[in-house]
Amino acid sequence: MVVAQEDFSCFFAGIFRIQRWRILAMEELDRESQDLLLLGYEQEARVRRRLAMSMKPQEISPVPEETARVARAANPKGNTYMLMRDELGSIYENPMFVALFPRRGQPAEAPWRLALVTVMQYMEGLSDRQTAEAVRERIDWKYALSLELSDPGFDFSLLSEFRTRLLAGEAERQLLQALLDLCKSRGWLKARGRQRTDSTYVLAAIRELNRLECAGETLRHTLNVLAEVAPDWLLTQIPSEWFERYSRRFDEYRFPKAQTQRLELAETIGADGHQLLAAVYESTAPAWLAELPAVETLRRVWVQQFFVEEGRCRWRSNEHIPPPALIIASPYDLDARLGVKRNHGWIGDIRASDGDL
Repeated sequence: MVVAQEDFSCFFAGIFRIQRWRILAMEELDRESQDLLLLGYEQEARVRRRLAMSMKPQEISPVPEETARVARAANPKGNTYMLMRDELGSIYENPMFVALFPRRGQPAEAPWRLALVTVMQYMEGLSDRQTAEAVRERIDWKYALSLELSDPGFDFSLLSEFRTRLLAGEAERQLLQALLDLCKSRGWLKARGRQRTDSTYVLAAIRELNRLECAGETLRHTLNVLAEVAPDWLLTQIPSEWFERYSRRFDEYRFPKAQTQRLELAETIGADGHQLLAAVYESTAPAWLAELPAVETLRRVWVQQFFVEEGRCRWRSNEHIPPPALIIASPYDLDARLGVKRNHGWIGDIRASDGDL
């Protein structure tokens, strides 16, 4: 099959926009953030221990017949993901990631599939939760990933775990190198052309999307609680555009792809949350509002995700937020932390899970 290079332009665009990114220490966080994040550190740090997941030898299966039949019936001309699979195959191979997994333990989700999902996730600007839903629900994704139509996919927390393994094993460059090799073999890139070979920008952008989802959903949750317990007070404090902005769950929100637009959205959410907290702590507000658990959660999340500079609420860069083991992952369960247990991804209560680790 002959496929025009432009058919893959959006696919490659997500990989070639590069900027070095590393998870740095918390030493540059402001004093208030450190005091908050170090509370209960010894207990929460135990979640960092992982049960070993091993990578068992697996063949990459072809696209299942029923998946191919339904996908081609729905997309007779194909789309980016179907053309990508037909022309480039799986792109990644499991042996590329063998060093990231121990020899013993429960079988891991196929690394080639997680790597490809990570790139597809970046292409569409999806959070981890939205990406897991796409794997479960979208026929073209199942086609690209060699999945049966009935395959339920995997838990969204596996994506964060895989990115952590990539960074810890300094294997993130393999995401780009595999694509470069394929492009060179097809004559799309010159042998002596200068190419940037760092894929951490992709991982950083995905992490930022998950942070946005958590911050937005935390503010939305707090507004819902206040609407129930103090509706008259809330109506006097919030502008009308907030009803549209926070009317639906943020895991249903399609975030902007451009970094500048994501930053603008993040700081809009940050300013709204800061305004709400200021109103709650105002001396004229009912004192019991500040004691609501949802309000306290909002305050903690805002300390972790934002900082105030010259009167403006600013979005923290990925380098200046807490590590995953300490950061609040959900406003609905403050003890939830990202982790992996056996061969399943999970977000769970660290106190209830610690005994099993």
